[in-house]
Amino acid sequence: MAVTTKATIANFGGKLLKCAHNASTTNCEMAFNLYLPPQATVNPLHKVPLLIYLAGLTCTGDNGAEKGFFQHAASQKGIAVLYPDTSPRGLQIPGEDTSYDFGTGAGFYLDATKEPWVKGYKMYSYITSELPSTIFSAFPQIDSSKVSIFGHSMGGHGALTLFLKNPGKYQSVSAFAPIANPSNCDWGKKAFAGYFGDEDQSKWAEHDATELVKKWDGDKFPLDILVDVGTSDNFYKQGQLLPENFQKAAQGKGKVNIRWQDGYDHSYFTMASFADDHVNHAARYLLG
Repeated sequence: MAVTTKATIANFGGKLLKCAHNASTTNCEMAFNLYLPPQATVNPLHKVPLLIYLAGLTCTGDNGAEKGFFQHAASQKGIAVLYPDTSPRGLQIPGEDTSYDFGTGAGFYLDATKEPWVKGYKMYSYITSELPSTIFSAFPQIDSSKVSIFGHSMGGHGALTLFLKNPGKYQSVSAFAPIANPSNCDWGKKAFAGYFGDEDQSKWAEHDATELVKKWDGDKFPLDILVDVGTSDNFYKQGQLLPENFQKAAQGKGKVNIRWQDGYDHSYFTMASFADDHVNHAARYLLG
């Protein structure tokens, strides 16, 4: 589908685009932000790799683009950054706007199988297929063979699970405060029961990073995952994130570097503080 650019903002020598397109997977117009580094805007024939940022509960594509400061390092490295939305919007499904952690702003990067959510809550297919195809068609200066992914909270869950479900599709993955074992936390249980049902929880495991990593072939694809979690993160303290479970399950599969950041919380202040580290982590694989 055609992309409409609604705003262009100069940023760190490049351009931040505010865009939208009609998506068939989600049955609605989807907005996104796309940062094109100066290397792509000065010479449109120059191909740049793509880093996809998946945001957390209640967020849109604007949050990471306007608060994360990922464009700073991306401009230096010559990496485009894509900021998708977190769910379909305006589908008029009863209950989709009732709570912050389910429905609008809480698509959990999966394809719902339960009515009525099956009608448009297909964020897994949207992020892994329709959106990148749209981007690569509309912006030929982006290299479709070099893509990495990262995210925050629900988006950290999304980044980890999309990476683990698609070996070789993404060159690297990292996360801020990810919901790393959703089958065992309140956020994840609510989402999985709502989108999949709770009769057969085998579907839950297909979208749980802790369960997926147990099946990962670490000999063929040794892991190198960067994770930052703040010691003052209230959602970690409430048991919503469970990164230790993921780290334990990943033993022997490669490197899972969980950095405990003293005094930092769950907010974008934390992400902005360590944004360059995560972009540089991706750059080692995208530019290597």
